[in-house]
Amino acid sequence: MTTRLLIVDDSRVSRLMIRARLEALHPEWVYTEAVSGDQAVEMVRADPPDCVTMDMNMPGLSGFEAAEQIVAIAPAVRVVMLTANIQESSRARADAIGLKFVAKPITDASIRQVVAFLTEHP
Repeated sequence: MTTRLLIVDDSRVSRLMIRARLEALHPEWVYTEAVSGDQAVEMVRADPPDCVTMDMNMPGLSGFEAAEQIVAIAPAVRVVMLTANIQESSRARADAIGLKFVAKPITDASIRQVVAFLTEHP
């Protein structure tokens, strides 16, 4: 079965970087993108992916608000909070929701953390 991943980030550059690095490791995955938390929630309602990478700071719904709604709509979806906001309170909130927290910048090391979480959890 093919893994379907939704990349959520309001920055086009960030979405392109995340996608390029993930595609280099997993070209067989199917990738879609959302530019906001609101759009991500609607996409998950319509057709839940297997996994989501989520930025935290976006217009409209924040990444945390969107992630909470996504987990409520589709509890099996694995969500990675991929953000530059590395405050301990943000990490704690991610843990409380059941998200993996990975700090930006988007590097080979951070993408390996994302992939490890997405592939190690059923």
